[in-house]
Amino acid sequence: MRAALHVLGAVIVLGVLFAAQALKAGQVLAQESARKITIVEPYTEYEWWLLGWSDSAVLCRILIDHDGLPTLNEVAVDCGQELAGKWQVTPPCTYEEARLCRGVYLFHASTAPKEREVVVTLPSPVVWVNLEGCAPVPPTNFCASLPSLVFTTEEPLPDYQILSIQGTYDDEPFFCQGETCQLPLRTSPPLGSTIQFWANSSYGDASPQYTAQVRVIETGVTPEPGGEGFYVNVISSQWLGDTLASCAAIWEAFPPVGTPPAWLSTPDYFDLLASEKPYYYLAGRLIVQGLVDASDCPSGGMLPNGYADACGLDRSRPLLAEWQNQFDQRIIEVSQDTGVPAQLMKNLFAQESQFWPGVFQFPFEFGLGQITEQGADPILIWNQDFFNSFCPLVISQESCDKGYLGLNERDRALLRGALALQASADCKDCPTGIDLSNANFTVSLFANTLIANCSQVARTIYTATNQMAGRLVTYEDLWRFTIANYHAGPGCVSYALHQAWDQSNSLTWETVAPNFTETCKGVVPYVDQITKEP
Repeated sequence: MRAALHVLGAVIVLGVLFAAQALKAGQVLAQESARKITIVEPYTEYEWWLLGWSDSAVLCRILIDHDGLPTLNEVAVDCGQELAGKWQVTPPCTYEEARLCRGVYLFHASTAPKEREVVVTLPSPVVWVNLEGCAPVPPTNFCASLPSLVFTTEEPLPDYQILSIQGTYDDEPFFCQGETCQLPLRTSPPLGSTIQFWANSSYGDASPQYTAQVRVIETGVTPEPGGEGFYVNVISSQWLGDTLASCAAIWEAFPPVGTPPAWLSTPDYFDLLASEKPYYYLAGRLIVQGLVDASDCPSGGMLPNGYADACGLDRSRPLLAEWQNQFDQRIIEVSQDTGVPAQLMKNLFAQESQFWPGVFQFPFEFGLGQITEQGADPILIWNQDFFNSFCPLVISQESCDKGYLGLNERDRALLRGALALQASADCKDCPTGIDLSNANFTVSLFANTLIANCSQVARTIYTATNQMAGRLVTYEDLWRFTIANYHAGPGCVSYALHQAWDQSNSLTWETVAPNFTETCKGVVPYVDQITKEP
């Protein structure tokens, strides 16, 4: 990620302002649970006084519910910031020196058993969806006949049960008694049909209202002569079937009907991902590290810019093929785990680093995907699961609980720096100069970074159009915008998207690409190179 990362500015702020409003994919109108009960909880109350050393006057009372001294924050709440600050800077003072002491001190006044009312929120009913009559397998999701959408429910409270399931299918109501419901599907428009659903409980309330986007496209292909076939896709937070291609749920965008284009594919076997590209930069690194002997070539097989020349490339070919394919198995494993297409990741690594994860050409870009410290922002902002797991490894859990944007700039910088260094694979003591095990490990990091960029693109499109990304933009073009966001930064992408929407009320790669500014326009050939068909 090289260009325009310094332009995060306005777009990140804008995205953050809207982030709290973002709908979780597949769930709408999620009602706050009405299941609240009040219980009486016993606890121990500790009363402390803040006294002045000069006259032992009681300046304020502090009530807490834990052993030990009150925290600075607890003192500030009960006594105010000024007294809390005074207490913080008052040095220890013995009783014998009391007449000479200045400032304030804490005195434990009493301990007493107490009771308090606590409001407890009980879990709500949940509805899940799956298919019956077909178990479609990605990427084609083919069904020989029309399946049904099956709703199953969970009532977490004992002594209560689900009475019924109801909802709408393209605004047509449906209703089922009991804990399960079977809804026959029909063919849909290309953008799919909308199904809203919820469950009613004997507790007297209902589950949140969920939604599913269901696309059923007739193919005319079936094992039975004269029969029909269908491509069936479901997008919902409540979906129990095979995971959709990554980012589809974020965008609420269906993948291409049938087989995806090659650059968005994930082979079943790593040898199908193999390539034999003539990477001059990679060849140069192999020669410099002494992994390839090109001493019989003019200039040692090297050009002044650190790339191999034609002779050096020729000498490097046997190792070149082996090196560029050594990460394939890990790429496919990560793809199967995250849903990010394997071929897309490999193409991106080829563009960013030519599979040499060490630092050379750009000193502050790291790993197979050449992430920068500034480029770590999206994954820390937009991939909450990653942030929650990574943050406590670097700073305190208490600080992490504030969220990335709640941290001070010092802690944010620590996280960005730690993330960038984690992607680094340089190793002086390794035979190749590269820690290959760490390079393989960080494939997952780059996949999660792409997912974060998917979320950022979805928010940028919503900001520009007030519509969900999948309602306006094809799955393929959404990936193109995501790749652009990863490489050039959200400032470049946001400007181009807003301009295209204002000019044409259309968001395609063809309408957006001409609107990148002079500083950002280098991203266009970058995206075209990654997404071109082999």
